Amino acid sequence: LFPNIVFRLKKGGNFEPGDPNHDLFQLAMKVAARRMNPTFSLMDASFNRPYGDEVAYMGCRTRVMGNRRGSEVAAGRGNIAPVTMNLPGLALRARTPERFMLELDDLVALAGRQVLHRYRVLCSLKARELPFLMGQGLYLDSGALGPDDAIEPALRHGTLAIGFIGLAEALTALTGRHHGESDESLQLGLKIVGRVRELTDGLSREHDLNVTCYATPAEGLAGRFTLLDRETFGRVRGVTDSDFYTNSFHVPVACPLGAFEKMEREAPFHRLCNAGHISYVELPSAPEHNIAAVEKLLKRLAELDAGYAGINFPIDECRACGRRGLQDGACASCGSTDIRRIRRVTGYLSTEDRFNAGKRAELKARIPHRL
Repeated sequence: LFPNIVFRLKKGGNFEPGDPNHDLFQLAMKVAARRMNPTFSLMDASFNRPYGDEVAYMGCRTRVMGNRRGSEVAAGRGNIAPVTMNLPGLALRARTPERFMLELDDLVALAGRQVLHRYRVLCSLKARELPFLMGQGLYLDSGALGPDDAIEPALRHGTLAIGFIGLAEALTALTGRHHGESDESLQLGLKIVGRVRELTDGLSREHDLNVTCYATPAEGLAGRFTLLDRETFGRVRGVTDSDFYTNSFHVPVACPLGAFEKMEREAPFHRLCNAGHISYVELPSAPEHNIAAVEKLLKRLAELDAGYAGINFPIDECRACGRRGLQDGACASCGSTDIRRIRRVTGYLSTEDRFNAGKRAELKARIPHRL
């Protein structure tokens, strides 16, 4: 299940035939088609290219790059005190797109106050209170800190991420259809996330800190926000009638789109979410014998200016005989019912029994996308 490997793709390095490391790209796709990892980051995306080979993604999508207070590098920095906004809850209160956009400004301002408060609290910590991160000099500028120095000189290099969950359900509440069903809803979704990015950029300028827009993975909040909103608004079709909200800007997992159309609808959100983003394609089984389709998908993502993506499929393994492949019930080879079922949740591989209730509901709702 670990480590979670991210394979970086770049023209001139490995992405095109004739590139010196194109063979490694082919091998990476073969491994991903068997084990889901590695995921793939696209270094030539318009928002990654200016940083050369510095851009790095965390497996759950986190991206820490631009830096108003020092070197624009990924190493030695982190995403500090992120907060997530409940977009469906706001939509249910606002009821109209016009009202939603007005109240969105207030919600981002509230989130901004929260991350800044948490940042200031953390900055008051002394270096000796974080002996690994600061005492070992892992953060930028932490090597110059004495044991009793406050850690603000190092922490200011991090990002203060304002994230969101449930764009699809918010659009359904506002227009009756989500962005996988309607071009009009897609444009509204881009307007919403674009406004969040505009406001976080404004907070960055105002406070001279790295305030960023985040496509939150939200493992726990996916179910928690839904339950809270159902208590307030009841069961609203397409919004609170399931046990989870859709991950960030993703098209709902039960939407019957083809893989390429799904990516075309999600890719424009990548450039807006500078603190992290990812898109997935759900496949019915491991595409070990269709590596060409995986490559075609990654090439299309590059054309769409996406930044980070992965492929998902069920991995079932019999613990008795080792047989691998989709297995309903007992093992087809030895009859054992001791099956390890591996799936991806919020960026990481895990066995089904470790999912929380919201993510188990999401897993049950997933349908494969046509390649």
